[in-house]
Amino acid sequence: MAKYDKQVINELVEGTLEWYQVKDMMSGHKDAERFEIYLEVMQNKVSWDDTILLPFGLHLYIVQKENGKRLIKCDCGHEFCDYKENWKVHANIFVRDSEEKMNEVYPKLMSPDPEWQVLREFYCPSCATLLEVEAVTPWYPVIHDFEPDIDAFYEDWVKMPLPKVK
Repeated sequence: MAKYDKQVINELVEGTLEWYQVKDMMSGHKDAERFEIYLEVMQNKVSWDDTILLPFGLHLYIVQKENGKRLIKCDCGHEFCDYKENWKVHANIFVRDSEEKMNEVYPKLMSPDPEWQVLREFYCPSCATLLEVEAVTPWYPVIHDFEPDIDAFYEDWVKMPLPKVK
């Protein structure tokens, strides 16, 4: 079983790892320390001190505060809400619901019909980073992607104790 050091995991996160190495990582058995190293790499990338429990998406993390609360937090430090809530309803939302707005991202005649589908773009209120896009029918509610069971994940999957709060 291959073991990967902090430098390799950092290159993976940065997107600079060679494809053959990424393929080998995905195909092989996972070493026991990889998730712990991954969390350390992610923690070193942010400027704030809250403990990262789980990456939640590009630029988003589930963190644990000193008071024990678990929140969804952006790279920039913006805190959205409790991790069990839908963070998207706390984001800035831009809805592409017209042909003109659709044509800003799609070539003319290749965009969805806004009567049938809209694009919802979710941005961080603090740093304006695009965090997610939904393509849904106009009347569809904001999608709550998932609510991870963090305790079970640590206990049953990665088989390690939750990181200590700083």
